[in-house]
Amino acid sequence: MTPLLLSWTLLTVSLWTADSGHILLQKPVTVLYPKISSQAVIECDCVNISCKSVLWFRSTRSVGNLQFLGTCNNANRFTHGAGVAKERFQFDKRGTSSFVLRIANVMEEDGGIYSCVLKDMGPTHVWNPGSVLRPGVTPPTSPPPTKPKPPVKSVCRCPKKSPAKDGCDPPVLWPLVGLTAGLALALICTLYYFSRLPKKCRHHFVKVRQKP
Repeated sequence: MTPLLLSWTLLTVSLWTADSGHILLQKPVTVLYPKISSQAVIECDCVNISCKSVLWFRSTRSVGNLQFLGTCNNANRFTHGAGVAKERFQFDKRGTSSFVLRIANVMEEDGGIYSCVLKDMGPTHVWNPGSVLRPGVTPPTSPPPTKPKPPVKSVCRCPKKSPAKDGCDPPVLWPLVGLTAGLALALICTLYYFSRLPKKCRHHFVKVRQKP
């Protein structure tokens, strides 16, 4: 329902705004989800003009074409269109730059597109796209806000049985390995040196060391 009515409304607005002095506001359409039998409030704000009055229109499935609902001026004087229920559709002026349409006892057949036309002191008319009314429809739930993930700390994890990669060499074990290798080499050289000495020299060396 909504895409068809919206397309028809935009076509009507395009033809209407082709005349000089008519302006179409470039703003997104608001979607309202009032409950059945509740009150719906639709606002129409004056933008960049000194508003004198507002005209309200709607396009629904039951009505079909664009229907004139009524008008309201700065003095809060209003009139209703033909066939519009006065007890349900109420017009009001809010503050100095906003007009309000209130729909009492909202029904399912009230669903549609509600637009307003703002008129200034001169010949300028500003068409406000207005709001899409969807009575009794559950509004879509927005996804929960995602929490930022904590920064991942780079951890060096080297495989036990694979060669060390760049940046994964243990900073403490390598000096110990070098020291152990040096001691082992010194011990091997010492043993090799004594193994090459003649037996007499080794016997003499032992006797000399045993003297007090």
